[in-house]
Amino acid sequence: MDRRSFIRNGIGSMATLGVGELILLNPSTAQAMAYRPVANGKQRKIKNNYKTATRITSVCLNCSTVCGIEGFVQDNKVIKIRGNPLDPNMGSHMTCAKGQSGPNVNDYPERLLYPLKRAGERGSGLWKRITWDEAYEEIARRIRASIDAGHPERVCIHQGRSRIEAEIGRFLDAIGTPVLLNHRAICSSNKRAANYVSLGETDWESIDAERCTYFLNFGSNFYEAHQGGLHLVSRVVKARYDHGAKLVTFDVRLSNTAGRSDEWHQPFPGTEGAIALAMAHVIVRENEIDRDFIDKFVQPGLETIRTWLAPCTPAWAAKLSGVAAADITRLALEFARKRPAVAAFTNRGTGAHYNGFNAERAVVMLNALVGSVAKEGGYCYGLDEKLSPARYPAPEPRPPKPTIRTDLEDPPEWPLANRWQKMKVGQVVFDYLRQGRARLDVYLSYTIAAPMTWPEGRSTTVDVLKDEKLIPFHACSDVVYSEMAHYADMILPDATYLERWGMDIRNNMELQHFVTLRQPMVTPPGSATSFADVLFEIGKRLGPEQAKYFRFGKHEDFVRHQCSKLPTRGADGKVFKDGFEYMKHYGVYVDSAAPKPYEVYRKPLAAALVEGSRVDEKTRVIYKTDDKGKEKAIGLMVGEVPVRGFTTPSRKFEIHAPEVAKVAATIGMVDDGLPTFRQVPSHVGLAADRLILTTFKWNVHTQGRTASQKYLAEIVHDNPMWIHAATAKKLGIKTGDTVELTTYRPLSGAVGDKAYRGTGEVLGSATVKAFVTKGIHPRVVAVSNSLGWITGGRACEGERGRRVEVAAKGLAPDAAQAFGPAPAVDDLEFGLWWDEKHGGRGSGVNINAILPINPQPLVGMQAWFDTVCSIRKVV
Repeated sequence: MDRRSFIRNGIGSMATLGVGELILLNPSTAQAMAYRPVANGKQRKIKNNYKTATRITSVCLNCSTVCGIEGFVQDNKVIKIRGNPLDPNMGSHMTCAKGQSGPNVNDYPERLLYPLKRAGERGSGLWKRITWDEAYEEIARRIRASIDAGHPERVCIHQGRSRIEAEIGRFLDAIGTPVLLNHRAICSSNKRAANYVSLGETDWESIDAERCTYFLNFGSNFYEAHQGGLHLVSRVVKARYDHGAKLVTFDVRLSNTAGRSDEWHQPFPGTEGAIALAMAHVIVRENEIDRDFIDKFVQPGLETIRTWLAPCTPAWAAKLSGVAAADITRLALEFARKRPAVAAFTNRGTGAHYNGFNAERAVVMLNALVGSVAKEGGYCYGLDEKLSPARYPAPEPRPPKPTIRTDLEDPPEWPLANRWQKMKVGQVVFDYLRQGRARLDVYLSYTIAAPMTWPEGRSTTVDVLKDEKLIPFHACSDVVYSEMAHYADMILPDATYLERWGMDIRNNMELQHFVTLRQPMVTPPGSATSFADVLFEIGKRLGPEQAKYFRFGKHEDFVRHQCSKLPTRGADGKVFKDGFEYMKHYGVYVDSAAPKPYEVYRKPLAAALVEGSRVDEKTRVIYKTDDKGKEKAIGLMVGEVPVRGFTTPSRKFEIHAPEVAKVAATIGMVDDGLPTFRQVPSHVGLAADRLILTTFKWNVHTQGRTASQKYLAEIVHDNPMWIHAATAKKLGIKTGDTVELTTYRPLSGAVGDKAYRGTGEVLGSATVKAFVTKGIHPRVVAVSNSLGWITGGRACEGERGRRVEVAAKGLAPDAAQAFGPAPAVDDLEFGLWWDEKHGGRGSGVNINAILPINPQPLVGMQAWFDTVCSIRKVV
């Protein structure tokens, strides 16, 4: 990539701008957009006095990084958001654009404030306003009927990123249903499963980035969209400036991370695992390994690894990936020779493929070969990153866990989906309902936006949501009139994350346990109510057997109980009545007394723990019988020393995982238990006129969560199709041309790993604008997600005008019944300059609608980035 020319052209486009013009996202293009200010200049300048504002700590939820924040409040209005420096991941007042946009969530003019009940056919957009008591009573009555009929499993909650898992779990447990559906399989389950298989005890690494000297990045765009990206990037930047750490990125597209890397390599999609194996081949061949770590803590032994890797040469990987063999060799040796303060890591660019599980494992394996696992500056991980009931107790009594299962939350075709945590295979849920694999009576949806974020969302998902035989009753909790709400029978207006309670936890980049408190900065407008309180109110109405689990009161009381074991004295000497008041003041608790878990696998076991144990003479695993009479592995004998080891079945870092091979055999799949590379079946012999469609996230958007926030929508509101200049030239396509993008279903492999509906037939098509660039692989086209809304309000629909008039013209003429009073100053009436009817570029396309349901084998993660497509110039 000619980086200098790229930068020069970008600066040149800025230099030609006139005053008041706006830069479009296409490079070298400036366009003056018609804009009518909502008021004169003096009226538009609002000066906030932060000295008189009330400072309140909380937690952001505009993405999954969940940063600790401070809000400044005046007259029940959040006027400013900044980072909470007491959050150890933050360490400063800095926060990202999404975090800064938080107040937009509260003040959106099209926000829903009152419950609605359907008054016409489902999806007709006809509604009538009801009271909360009416909503609670009807939902409770329907759930009670399922319980009385002996089918509590016909009640389910389908959640997106809720961050109230304990509260939702309590509600479902009280009913007796296990059916909590989620979105993890369309997000990150391959990455999580790879960490679990390899390390045993964590699903997400915490790279010791500030002390790292070499970052080998496979498919993570952490400068924009990685979970924990804000915290990782600040430390990577510091490592690069302080001691010259190198960043190498493999990505099919010139993401912001790739563009800021020391080296950017463009592999053919789905070949990242082959590159990682070839690097491992070089590292082992050249003996650039940590022999002591491998001998003591890695399964299998070195000679077995060497034999297995022998065919995985750089030349082999180069043929598959297009990355030069010399570069693969050079990078492998650079990485290994900087050990142990090095880290090889991943995200969706590697994991969201049909072969993503093994590709993720292959990359993580590189850390084991060079001995950087849990080393200072290396591939580290925390030990206590959950809201465990022992540490954060919920109120008593607590309902028992259900013992029944259904195919919806536990599909047998993907036996590793729920092996370590309940990751589920969410993308098959609607099709399973259509097939009759499970039945539902009551479907409660929360922050899921499935028609927007699901593969085949506008076809399979919507077809099932509209079918009253498959989903007899659907209540949707949301902040705006989303596409999910459009296909509901009842809409429950939710409190925003700045208006509700909750405990939150995330892996700590400083390798210490910590927890944060989400607390309301303002009271919700209208009668909007947090979903947790909605569930608790319904629970109280289900009958005495269920109501006893909700006698504690409201969500605030639940959270207060969770804080009961936290300290009451702060580091600054302040003393509080209880742990809850401590958390309200600081917003965060950090267990700073615990040592960082460097090389925790070498930690000797206490004599009292070893007493009464036994050692398996073959594996050297130490077992002990617990209080319930069950024998469990507690450690590993290394020489004559009992140590903790890893928490895998072998108590070692597992490159070879016998359990994977075993469960694969149960579904007729051939797997050797090693992270062996298999090419994506649909990509084998790819026709010359076919390309691979991939998607990506902008730094200002998060799936369906952010599109209605006007400042973020103003920054990114459309999504042209990226196409390489050479490919575009062959097809006669220029930037701005309209093209038809057609997608195809996947194909199955030859080792028992059958693709979901693997027919290769045409799935769908979309019309998009082209963006010609050298910043993408020549066989790849890319379209960002999060855009293309058809409901949700003016900001995300890209239509300006008076609020009620625009709503009446849309899909839901009656939705305005749930709106609050019209804002005194409404800048969306005239200021929405990207309205296509007024010369703007519009609100983009929902690319997920034409992507196939495609869970990969074993784990079930959605293979987003494998979709074969063809393109045709229209205009």
